[in-house]
Amino acid sequence: MSKKLSEMTLEELWMLFPVILEEHKDHWAGWFEEERAELKKILPKNAKISHIGSTAVKNIRAKPIVDILVEIESGMDGVKDILINNGYICMSEKADGMSFNKGYTESGFAEKVFHLHLRCPGDNDEIYFRDYLIENPDIAKEYEKLKMSLQKQFEHNRDEYTNQKTEFVKKYTREAKERKIGFDLSLISE
Repeated sequence: MSKKLSEMTLEELWMLFPVILEEHKDHWAGWFEEERAELKKILPKNAKISHIGSTAVKNIRAKPIVDILVEIESGMDGVKDILINNGYICMSEKADGMSFNKGYTESGFAEKVFHLHLRCPGDNDEIYFRDYLIENPDIAKEYEKLKMSLQKQFEHNRDEYTNQKTEFVKKYTREAKERKIGFDLSLISE
């Protein structure tokens, strides 16, 4: 009898759910649209639902996991319960948002896998990064190359795989924001 996901160690989970990169699949956009339609039925009307992550960027490899950003005004605790009651697993909670997964089973990935990021409106750097990659295919290919090199090294350590991409993502997210607002953000002291 296999262990429940909640009983597995982090190392066991990483072995069961390795970092896999695939050529872009057009059906990822369809998966997003289907899931978005379901989310619209259950979430408050003011929820803004966006397709983010590499599956939203054509012509680069991606993990076959559709990332969804949900921005909502208030009532995150109520939304948490709604998502859990509709097949999502709450993976983390912070003051500024929550993360959920769907499509993880005791025997590995389901056919369709989703990561849902629940945030307050405006906490949406992923949209800037996605749009920047779409508008700059050469940078998107650089990102793909970085991901491919990291995948080999961190296939069974998803956290470190993500950490190693952070500087690249921050750099181009900042550039995307600067282009949008027409102002050098580094001039603002943090």
